[in-house]
Amino acid sequence: MIVSSLKTVALDATHQQLGAKMVPFAGYNMPVRYSSDLDEHHTVRRAVGMFDVSHMGEFRVRGPQALGLIQRVTTNDAAKLQPGKAQYSALPNYTGGLVDDLLVYMLAENDYLLVVNASNIEKDWNWIQQFNTEGAEMEDISDRTSLFAVQGPKSVAALQGLTNVDLAAIPYYSFTQGPFAGAPDVIISATGYTGAGGFELYVPNEYAQRVWDAIMLAGKPHGLKPIGLGARDTLRLEMGYNLYGNDIDDTTSPFEAGLSWITKFTKEFTNSTALKAQKAAGMAKKLVGFVMDGPGIPRGHYELVDADGQKIGDVTSGTQSPSLGKGVGLGYVRAELAAPGTQIFVQIRGKNLPATVHKLPLVPGTEDV
Repeated sequence: MIVSSLKTVALDATHQQLGAKMVPFAGYNMPVRYSSDLDEHHTVRRAVGMFDVSHMGEFRVRGPQALGLIQRVTTNDAAKLQPGKAQYSALPNYTGGLVDDLLVYMLAENDYLLVVNASNIEKDWNWIQQFNTEGAEMEDISDRTSLFAVQGPKSVAALQGLTNVDLAAIPYYSFTQGPFAGAPDVIISATGYTGAGGFELYVPNEYAQRVWDAIMLAGKPHGLKPIGLGARDTLRLEMGYNLYGNDIDDTTSPFEAGLSWITKFTKEFTNSTALKAQKAAGMAKKLVGFVMDGPGIPRGHYELVDADGQKIGDVTSGTQSPSLGKGVGLGYVRAELAAPGTQIFVQIRGKNLPATVHKLPLVPGTEDV
């Protein structure tokens, strides 16, 4: 039974017709799986799958003041963007933590698209607006935009017949705009959250059904299947990609979370002076990836301990890796225990089970950041 307060994506009925198990996620009724998490995970790693992630938020920021506003509220240096390029970034708060992580697309001069997490749409909008003192034009297009992530090594083969854009020629974290499957002005972005390669397609809602159906048909000879949020989580965890609300939040520093590479002090931004001092002082804890040495599946909030059983941190995300056949996770540990190869222990059902800190990604992928 669908709770009436949940929002729905444009293709909600389609997912139910496909037999998806629907669950509440970030305020939306979303497909968590269509068959099994394991089958869907391997489909993306080995062939190609399509996620409906239309719950994500999209803000247009336009005008001569657009770049200045984005520079003020984000950690990365958006001045380095050119039309057709995207950038991973974050919104810092005043207390050393993060309001959200996001993508910044430069569509054209003085025209940007910000893509934010579904659970933070209203929060992010209000946060950015308070800094919009110079009058940049902001528009929330979240409810008008569908977003399909087509991921996997066969994604180019599955999609190329639907567009005259040379998909293989789009570099990582780049995009183009053009007709796709009969829909005009689709943003075709070589980005993703799986480590398996592929594209994210931003489609006006009125064309969502047409585009979804066309991809399902064109992708069928290549093994394309619809994929739910369950496999999305195991795929991103194998790569060590952060999930807001689990691995990063309002209390975590970008330096603790391994996001120094998107924190650029070539400009001033919200709380940048304090963050610069924080970086210079060094971190007491760091986010690490780890792989279980033997049996055991880590889960969020499980305690991490040292060989003496003393607490050193907590698991923030954990699962059984379909690719490795082992438990994997992310968690914060004391900085001196963050080096790859360090043995740590996860408390699971009263036992301290051994794991080893592992350099990210936990499973090699096809993408390079």
